[in-house]
Amino acid sequence: MTIEKLTSNFELLGDWEERYGYLIDLGKKLPGLPDADKVEENRVHGCQAMVWLRMSRDTQNPALIRIRADSDAFIVRGLISVLMILFDGKTADEITAADVKSVFSRLGLDQHLSPTRKNGLFAMTERIRTLARGLAIEQNVANN
Repeated sequence: MTIEKLTSNFELLGDWEERYGYLIDLGKKLPGLPDADKVEENRVHGCQAMVWLRMSRDTQNPALIRIRADSDAFIVRGLISVLMILFDGKTADEITAADVKSVFSRLGLDQHLSPTRKNGLFAMTERIRTLARGLAIEQNVANN
């Protein structure tokens, strides 16, 4: 799914209860992580719910970054799905350059999430960007 398709789907839904339901449905479809990956090293701090996130280079195209994440809360799993639509399969430069606040605003997430959920969403975003920069540095060192 693209962010344009997600935005279109959000616009088709009436009120925010329906949109929250849609986010929860997205979260239920998220593949998640095996228990072995749900360790402190992969935990995203700054989220009220438990969130674990792993990133790696794509095996077919090492310039692209793959994201896997999970949470113990359905709505947060839905927010992870939004972030994966934005970032999964992108380069480190694309991840760091993405105008996330604009996307969250278009979806209405900036206005309809509780302050703690908003903080968690931004904590996940920053963790993804930090890990992407680290993978980019590793790749640059390996290429030189």
